[in-house]
Amino acid sequence: MIALGIDLGERRIGVAVSDPLGVTARPLGFVEHVSLSQDVAAVGELAHRRGAQAVVVGLPLNMDGSEGPAARRARRFAEALRRRLGITVHMWDERLTTVQAERDLVAAGQRRSRRRDTRDATAAALILQGYLDAQHRSERQ
Repeated sequence: MIALGIDLGERRIGVAVSDPLGVTARPLGFVEHVSLSQDVAAVGELAHRRGAQAVVVGLPLNMDGSEGPAARRARRFAEALRRRLGITVHMWDERLTTVQAERDLVAAGQRRSRRRDTRDATAAALILQGYLDAQHRSERQ
C-alpha cells in the first residue's frame, strides 16, 4: 500500500511517500500553500501520480494534547482531501516532528538554506513513518 504523508505548514505543505509495501517513508518535496482548494488539488494530484491508496495528515496537537487552530485547520484539510480523493485519510499526532526534522538535518550537516527547502518534507516523512510503524506493530499483535 502506497501512502502519502502530509505536514501542513502555514507557507508550505511537506509531502512524503511510502514504498509500495508500506514499510518505509521518504521525503518527496513540498507544495507551496495557496488556498485550501488549491492545496487539496495539488496534493490530490501527487496522490494520483504516486498511486497512493491512503494519506496520513499530521495533526499538530498542543503539548497537553488539546487542539488549537492549527489542528482544526489540519482536520479541515484532511476532510477536504478525503472528499476529493475518495481514499482513506488518517490523522496522526505530529508533535515535535518539525523539531526532530530540523535536528536530523543539522546532524546530517545540511546548510541552513538547504534545510529550509527540505525540513517540511522531512517532517512529513517522520509523520508517515510513525504511522507505518504503528500499523506494523498492531499487525504483529
